[in-house]
Amino acid sequence: MSQQFQHDVLVIGSGAAGLSLALTLPDHLRIAVLSKGDLSNGSTFWAQGGVAAVLDDTDTVQSHVEDTLNAGGGLCHEDAVRFTVEHSRESIQWLIDQGVPFTRDEHASVDDGGFEFHLTREGGHSHRRIIHAADATGAAIFTTLLSQARQRPNIELLEQRVAVDLITERRLGQEGDRCLGAYVLNRNTGEVDTYGARFTVLATGGAAKVYLYTSNPDGACGDGIAMAWRAGCRVANLEFNQFHPTCLYHPQAKSFLITEALRGEGALLRLPNGERFMPRFDPREELAPRDVVARAIDHEMKRLGVDCVYLDISHKPADFIKSHFPTMYERCLAFGIDITRQPIPVVPAAHYTCGGVMVDDHGHTDVPGLYAIGETSFTGLHGANRMASNSLLECFVYGRAAATDIEAHLEQIAMPKALPCWDASQVTDSDEDVIIAHNWDELRRFMWDYVGIVRTSKRLQRAEHRVRLLLDEIDEFYSNYKVSRDLIELRNLAQVAELMIRSAMQRKESRGLHYTLDYPGMLAEARDTILQPPTYAD
Repeated sequence: MSQQFQHDVLVIGSGAAGLSLALTLPDHLRIAVLSKGDLSNGSTFWAQGGVAAVLDDTDTVQSHVEDTLNAGGGLCHEDAVRFTVEHSRESIQWLIDQGVPFTRDEHASVDDGGFEFHLTREGGHSHRRIIHAADATGAAIFTTLLSQARQRPNIELLEQRVAVDLITERRLGQEGDRCLGAYVLNRNTGEVDTYGARFTVLATGGAAKVYLYTSNPDGACGDGIAMAWRAGCRVANLEFNQFHPTCLYHPQAKSFLITEALRGEGALLRLPNGERFMPRFDPREELAPRDVVARAIDHEMKRLGVDCVYLDISHKPADFIKSHFPTMYERCLAFGIDITRQPIPVVPAAHYTCGGVMVDDHGHTDVPGLYAIGETSFTGLHGANRMASNSLLECFVYGRAAATDIEAHLEQIAMPKALPCWDASQVTDSDEDVIIAHNWDELRRFMWDYVGIVRTSKRLQRAEHRVRLLLDEIDEFYSNYKVSRDLIELRNLAQVAELMIRSAMQRKESRGLHYTLDYPGMLAEARDTILQPPTYAD
């Protein structure tokens, strides 16, 4: 039997963005934080690098802004970049206050202007400004924030809850466009419950799982982007997906990301014959922005017909490697690779969704009462390519900004009245799970082949045709089949894939990581690719 729930704030997603918002909200609010799997299933837990922020006395806000603009391929919105960077120090202080165990610097007084924590440098940054917790920053941040959330009696942390769709006044045939909550599948009961809320927040991460090779966890299916689109929100720049240049290439390794901090500490990229190749592509060599590095790796792999290239830090002292990269050392050793003596085989893999749901500085979407934060959103920060370690920063800055905005409007918004339950009257059981698995594989493969790093107009047309056939099949299937996490994710991923393809077809140039053979040059003016859903209301 399905159930009805009411909360002041419904947060869909339990990563850095969702937990930051929940912890910043006042203690008297009733908050639900939903995860479609275990609470740690999101990308935050697996983030290795760190958080970019202006922390050193020798660094400046302007320098961080300029580095980000340079990496973004002309598409960053300077006001969003500046807003994010200007709030970076206070966000880090908030994390420190929460108890995040960032790595301390033994030589702070000598090297880093007296700042007590160790700062590293990553590709595209002109200064050491990445605060980290060894090479498992995401795990340290997530574990700390989760521990804090568990201590708040007003925050309900709910696992195995899959958001099916948002509930809006428009959907219910009422006057207005406000979001009133969401229908949520409880995987433990198999029922779709109704969650009413004064404010609803999408913190569901990106959609990198649309590609065959990805560094992201299995859950990165673009759920929030798809739900927001169906609810009437615009999306922007979805044709830009950042590929992490160095993912471990090993038959038993599942999407293990090799942190960019390795290159920040002197690791070199080599061909199978030991030759370095980055000096041929960029004067910054291994410290070039990741779009340059990923495209260079992809170019060399295809030029030579090799399965991978190699990242080599074995020239550094073994003790240094083991102390700075303990997770990396242990994980690679489990696959028979001793990184103190051997180079690491790597390939580029889809990593970060640069576009998303359009929002303002408060996280507002086009639908009143609905916020989007973190990788789900498009703030204008990332442009054509995400700057290393700016993504976690964005989660904290915009999560806290959205929380402040919600608090400011509490008195104006009443709890929604009783909402209609999910209609399961047309649902039948089926033994056709194989269709879901087949379509999932097909989608990820043709997206990799036709819509990956290098594109052509003909490939995009083929992809568009395939995804529309797939969407039609899913819609027919979806309306007569008992909903499951796999089916919901496939539906959302296919929807976001279509939006990516449409965005890519509008982009008549090559910019950022992606290269279009039909349009190899860049246009004089960089413009966002904005798509409006049929339900979009001016």
